[in-house]
Formats: sequence, C-alpha cells, structure tokens
Amino acid sequence: MENGQYVVIGQAEDFLPQIGRVVRIGEQEIAVFRTSDHRWFALDNNNPHPKGGPLAEAILSGHYIYDPLYDWKIELATGNVQAPDSGNVRTYPVREREGRVELCLT
Repeated sequence: MENGQYVVIGQAEDFLPQIGRVVRIGEQEIAVFRTSDHRWFALDNNNPHPKGGPLAEAILSGHYIYDPLYDWKIELATGNVQAPDSGNVRTYPVREREGRVELCLT
C-alpha cells in the first residue's frame, strides 16, 4: 500500500525491539511492533478472542505474537490466528523513513 497516505507515529528510537507499543490515531488504537531483524508490523490493538484484550502486551517471537492469556498465536504480517484457533486482526502498512516511523490507515 505504498500509494496510501502515511502519517508519522514517532521516531524509530522510541520503539524498542521486541516490545509492542500502542499508537492512538483518532479513536483507533494500533499495536506497533519492531522485530529484532528490524521489520515493522502494525495491527489493531484488539485480540480477536471472544474475551478480547490488548495485543500490544503480547509476547513477540520472530514474526508472531503470542497472547499468554488465551494461548493464541497471531502472525504479524497477515493478522491470522494460527490453528487450532481461528480469527483475524486487521493489519496496517508501516515503514521507517529517515528515522521516522510512518503508518498508513487506508
């Protein structure tokens, strides 16, 4: 989605590797992750589990997050919940440009 409109959500140094961070844009809460191999991922900060919960608090491992509360594994690139569970979280394009982290909502 390189043609969408990106907004600056912070400086790259403000996002610690392997730690989720919540970014608020209007009414939306988005969980942003920076992996140890310097890749960026962003998804809605809402667990698709019926009881919900914040995804920014999940444990990051590789390109997946693990929700220890429900024992769910979610792929960061697609937002897909891994079997045997099912569900999906909306993902957003995110990139780093000249030290700034930018997110696209469209």
